[in-house]
Amino acid sequence: MPVTQAKRRLVTLTVAALATVGLAQAYAVPASAAGVGYVRLAHFSPDTPAVDVYLSSQSGGGSPQRFNHVPYGMMSNYLSLPQGTYAVAMRPAGADPSSKPVLTTNVTVSQGKAYTVAGVGRYADLGLRILDDDLSLPTDGKAKVRIIQASVKAPVLNVAVENGAPIADGVQFATTTDYRSVNPGSWTCLVTPSGGEATKLKVSVAAGNVYSLLVLDAPGGGLSAQLRTDAQRSGPVPQGGVETGVRPAEPSRLPILLWSAVGLAVLAAGLVLAARFRQARARRF
Repeated sequence: MPVTQAKRRLVTLTVAALATVGLAQAYAVPASAAGVGYVRLAHFSPDTPAVDVYLSSQSGGGSPQRFNHVPYGMMSNYLSLPQGTYAVAMRPAGADPSSKPVLTTNVTVSQGKAYTVAGVGRYADLGLRILDDDLSLPTDGKAKVRIIQASVKAPVLNVAVENGAPIADGVQFATTTDYRSVNPGSWTCLVTPSGGEATKLKVSVAAGNVYSLLVLDAPGGGLSAQLRTDAQRSGPVPQGGVETGVRPAEPSRLPILLWSAVGLAVLAAGLVLAARFRQARARRF
């Protein structure tokens, strides 16, 4: 085959490889995709053991998701889901997937909206609650913070900036506040139970970002406070931002297979071109 034909073959294979890349990128739905909403799953019940969490489509589409052995205080990253209705079920960790769930609820996903579906309350009256997550980015040079109160040891909390303004007062157990604008920068957050001592948390918030401050019962007593990035101006929106995020039990291998196909296509193209150049050189000499 003449060298020019070999070059054409290389171009054809390269175009095919780029098309495969496009398919891989389409599989990871961008945050701005039409008809897509976002759901994350969480366990906020202090005296409830670890659970397996299931999410399945009722009318929207998308693959079923399963999160194994989710302990108290854990929250998944956001899942990009086609708009529609989804069933969320919780079973004891390790339970048969066909067994009756401990809790079930449905969440209706609207385009561009984000939701947190969380197990909340004490074990005796455990329930699934759907939180509407307002992830619109602030545009006034501020950051946005809300409080998720998941501490049963401190049933009422006050949250404030040290030597500064309060963020929220009288936040009751198993409730979530609205988002509030705060000044960006590094500061100390005071989480104070009614009649108790404050827990201090060093936080750094960036202008234009959205955060959730999760207040938990610490394993050794007292409180634990964690700042989670929900959305950020400089990255994907929404983000989820979990330090040790829960992952699906059986993550899809499709993106890996697609990128493997890209690599093989590019390698094949290079081998074809090299062989054609060797043949052309041999004929000249």
